[in-house]
Amino acid sequence: MGFFDPAIFNPLMEGLKTTMYLYIITLVVSIPAGLLIAIVHRYAPKLIKLLIEGYVYIFRGTPMLLQLMFTFFGLPFIGIVMDRMDAAALTIILNYAAYFVEIFRGGLNAIPDKQYEALQVLSISRFQGLKNVIVPQMWRIVLPSVGNEVISLSKDTALIYILGIDELLKTGRALANQQASLMPFVYVGVIYLIITAITTYILKRVEDRIMD
Repeated sequence: MGFFDPAIFNPLMEGLKTTMYLYIITLVVSIPAGLLIAIVHRYAPKLIKLLIEGYVYIFRGTPMLLQLMFTFFGLPFIGIVMDRMDAAALTIILNYAAYFVEIFRGGLNAIPDKQYEALQVLSISRFQGLKNVIVPQMWRIVLPSVGNEVISLSKDTALIYILGIDELLKTGRALANQQASLMPFVYVGVIYLIITAITTYILKRVEDRIMD
């Protein structure tokens, strides 16, 4: 039969598609959203800052499992109904964007105030100053923290099992019960390790390029 048993491998590949879909869409949306919200927080009036801080506090202060349940099972009580995948994607994006907000906010605050003041003195527009001076420096500061969140995300997608979505780990659990075997879990572990290895390699290349 060999290690690559099609009866295990093929269903897991279907579950992996769901996991990778959520993984990619979360990264594509949450990182830019986190950066944008962090920038808005720095320059916004006090009321907007308080709203952003409230959003970050809620999503960092409660378990993602609870957030998933609230989005899918709770929002219909106020007339907002989503299918399972949309509810999962929205929740994970909002959760990770909140963490990225704090990471980027810390990076922006780590840059000396004199640099922000110099941009004003030189009459450089806020957009150009952020794009060409502030954000490139910020990335050097925050990249290790961003990398940790990116790696964690691939595993956190497993929490969507609570909504009955057949992602990688849920599919592996079903196969293990069906076959009374631990081999599906071995497959799942290997797949997660491969994802982590590829992600770590890409992050290292990005870090080397930014630090040059």
